[in-house]
Amino acid sequence: MAVTVTHPSECRAEIRWTRHDDRHGHLARTVDSGELAHALQALGDEYGAGYDPHEPAEQALAAAAHTTDLARLLEARAAVLVVHLRDDHKLSWRTIAKAVHGDPEKQSTVRRQYDAGHRHIEGG
Repeated sequence: MAVTVTHPSECRAEIRWTRHDDRHGHLARTVDSGELAHALQALGDEYGAGYDPHEPAEQALAAAAHTTDLARLLEARAAVLVVHLRDDHKLSWRTIAKAVHGDPEKQSTVRRQYDAGHRHIEGG
């Protein structure tokens, strides 16, 4: 998958992918549903949540739901990455905790992610 982010002063990013890159359709769904747009808006607005106090409540609810859905998906993908770090690269819990959470003492948090990642891989 090609991701191009120009210098922030140009305020532009571009994503190009193939069906091979997005086998499960997660990326296509997040773009089609507006989840990606809402999440990116949440990163950039002054309220920090993709929120405009002048928009109708239905739009605000949709923005919140879409941002939450994308956050859940990313959390699941991060958990799968923890599985690969541990199983494929044989990294210690401390090393993974430091890289992922900035704190080598968060080993129990990483173990929970690991378990969640296995459940996700197994389809549960």
